[in-house]
Amino acid sequence: MTRRRVLTLVPVLAAVSAALFAAAAVSPFDPLVGYLGARYESTSAADRALLTDQLGLDAPWYQLYWHWAADLLTGNLGFSRSFGQPVSELLAQRLPWTALLVVVGMSAAVAVALGVGVWAGMHRGGTVDRLVAATCVALQGLPPFVVSLGAIALFAVGLGWLPPAGLTDAGADAEFGQVARHLVLPAAALAVSQLPWLLLAVRESVSDRRGEDFVVGAATRGIDTSTITRRHILPTSLAPFVTILGVRLPEVVVGAVLVEEIFSWPGVAGAFVQSAKDLDMALLAVLTIGTTCAVMLGSLLADIAVVVLDPRVRADG
Repeated sequence: MTRRRVLTLVPVLAAVSAALFAAAAVSPFDPLVGYLGARYESTSAADRALLTDQLGLDAPWYQLYWHWAADLLTGNLGFSRSFGQPVSELLAQRLPWTALLVVVGMSAAVAVALGVGVWAGMHRGGTVDRLVAATCVALQGLPPFVVSLGAIALFAVGLGWLPPAGLTDAGADAEFGQVARHLVLPAAALAVSQLPWLLLAVRESVSDRRGEDFVVGAATRGIDTSTITRRHILPTSLAPFVTILGVRLPEVVVGAVLVEEIFSWPGVAGAFVQSAKDLDMALLAVLTIGTTCAVMLGSLLADIAVVVLDPRVRADG
C-alpha cells in the first residue's frame, strides 16, 4: 500500500497543478491588475494590451502550464510578478519562518495532548477529566482566526504582555529574543486550534486501553500504575493519536495560513494569498503543489508510524 501511494504522488500533483491553471483561465481576476497595481487605471488600453502580450497572459492555459512544468523539471521555479523576485529566493526567505511557526505550534500541541490526554484517560470520569473534555468540545467549534483574534485582544491589547503582530518590533533586528517574543501568540493560537482533536484522541485511546487484558494482567502482577502507563498503555495508544495527526494535516495547513495572516507573520501564507489575488501562477502553482505534496507525504508517514507503533496493524495487513 505504501508503494502504491508513493506512485500516485506524481500523477496527483500533476492533476492538481493542471487544474489550478485551468481554473485560473476562467477566473474573474485580471492578473494584469495585480502586476500594475495602482498604475492599472492610468495605463492606456494599448499599453495594457502590449503588457498582456509581453507577459504571455493571453496564452491558453495549457500552454502556460506546459511552459511552467517544463521549467519546473529543470529546477527553474519561475519569477513572481507579485513580489518582483525569483520564486526560489522568495521561498528561501519565507519558508523557514513558516516551518518555525508550525514546528513550535504543533510541538506544543502534541506535548500538551500527550501529557493531559494520558492523565485524563487514566482518571476517566473525574472532575478534571470532565473539565478537560468540556474545554476541548468548546474549542473545537472555534476556527483558528477566532482563536488568534481572541489571543490578540486578551494578551496583546488587554494585558499588553505580548506584541500583537510581526516578526520583531519596528526597526529591530531578527534576534532570538525578538523573534521568540513575537512567536508566542501565533504559535499558541495554532496549537490551541489543533489541540482538542489530538487531546481527545489520546484520552479516548488511553481510557480504552485501561480495560484490556494485558493491562489488567500487569496490574494483578503488582506492577505500579506509572510503569503500566509508560510501558503498556501509552505505546499502544499512540497509533490512534498519530492517525488523527495525519488526518488533520490539511487543517494544520489552513490554520497556519490564517494564523500567519492575522499575526502578520512573514511566512509563505502572505505570499500564498497575494499570489492567489494576483493570479501569479509561477508562485501560486509552486505553493499549491508544495502544500499538496506536504499533506500527502505527511499522511503517508503517519500511516507508516501507525504500523511501527502498533504491530497488530501490521499483522492485520
